[in-house]
Amino acid sequence: MYVLAIDQGTTNTKALLFGPDSAVVAQASARCGTSYPESGWAEQSASEIWETTKRVITEVVAKAGADQIAAIGISNQRETIIVWDAETGVPVGPAILWQCRRTADACARTAEAGHGADVLSLTGLQINPLFPASKLAWIIKNNPKAGELVRNGALRAGTVDTWLIWNLTGGESFATDHSNASRTLLFDTGALRWSEKLGDIFGVPLSCLPALLPSDGHFGNTKEGMSDLPPGIPIHSVMGDSHAALFGHGIREPGPVKATYGTGSSLMVLTPNRLISEHSLSSTIAWTAAGKTSYALEGNITVSAQAAAFAAAMLGIGDAAALSDLAETVPDSAGVVFVPALAGLGAPHWDDNARGMISGLSLGSMPAHVARATFEAIAHQIADVFDAMQADIGGTLTGLSADGGASANGFLMQLQADLIGLPVRRGGLAEVGAFGVALMAFEALGHVVQASDSAYAQFEPAISPTDREAARRLWRTSIEQVRFGAVHSA
Repeated sequence: MYVLAIDQGTTNTKALLFGPDSAVVAQASARCGTSYPESGWAEQSASEIWETTKRVITEVVAKAGADQIAAIGISNQRETIIVWDAETGVPVGPAILWQCRRTADACARTAEAGHGADVLSLTGLQINPLFPASKLAWIIKNNPKAGELVRNGALRAGTVDTWLIWNLTGGESFATDHSNASRTLLFDTGALRWSEKLGDIFGVPLSCLPALLPSDGHFGNTKEGMSDLPPGIPIHSVMGDSHAALFGHGIREPGPVKATYGTGSSLMVLTPNRLISEHSLSSTIAWTAAGKTSYALEGNITVSAQAAAFAAAMLGIGDAAALSDLAETVPDSAGVVFVPALAGLGAPHWDDNARGMISGLSLGSMPAHVARATFEAIAHQIADVFDAMQADIGGTLTGLSADGGASANGFLMQLQADLIGLPVRRGGLAEVGAFGVALMAFEALGHVVQASDSAYAQFEPAISPTDREAARRLWRTSIEQVRFGAVHSA
């Protein structure tokens, strides 16, 4: 018996087939392109997202067959919004990515109108263009076809999980789970339902939104002809990628923090109950499973590991791996600080107008110092969120569990342990989010799976508290310089 995990991310779509012993039987990956049509905008083709999903399914089925697939789990990039025609299933315009800041001004106006307190109380989230509500309102207002479909009751809108469910089931299921819904700014995370009040605030008709199910619910069955999967396979788990990673790490109680090092980064820690952050973090639903809703605090960083690819391109040295090699040739950054606010600043700063800055340059500065400052910036941003979490939950954090592509970089993981002053644990399972939804799907089928992870690595802090505080103080000063500049240039 196998579970097929579909992991649809910003950069890649992956399919992994897991056996009941947690071993990966087969896997495939396909890249997804992103376009930036205007400054601050970010889009993908919704059709390409589905086509790459079909492609990786085809590859996995060709390698291992489909006769033993008992269920499907879906882990997806969050906050990306897709709209389509209910009758044809054809997307209405591009998918607007979570990174897109086109609605920053609209969000500012909504906040200035005094809606921030109500939105925070109902959702646990700040008003921010990261989340889909303002993007969906923008689509309805600016896309004539979308507006027409709303009037006819034929517009379907959802996050990437909903789009994949719709296509896998041939349009027979239009649904999402509580973890993805909790990231929309349209979902009451206490009552577990779409909120009419939030719909009114953002100008979004709730009629175009999907049905709500627990994360381990039954989201429909595959339909013949939609992919190379046979009909009748149930979709038995759905979670946003960060939530799935937390579940895949085996974290079930408050204490350890999960950090995903991808294009952006997400840190998440479970909380004993629903907690509204006092330090600019997001309160979210981790998952709903086995009849219980688990809550979490999360901090989202807009540009994380992507900063390394950006800096490598700017320095003309190839890729992030080459940048890392260069960074390790110097013992420190010699006072150089890079703040990668390349699409604004995310948690806990939340400054959409901020832009990237390199400071501390001197005649002695070399490309290697900029390279090292880039990796330090990734770790500092994580440490900022980590510190905010400790402040919110009372300083009870025990360490950090890392995943995502950039977590494979041992140099970065050591920097991270140094800057938070606690151990960083990196699991040996690379696709922890995919494993998370596979694990939940197995449990929904009544099978308990334990991951055997003998390949994990642990990184212990290796600098003094005095050096750590000096580094953190210099970083905080640089952040303030970036934010001060954003205020005066806005």
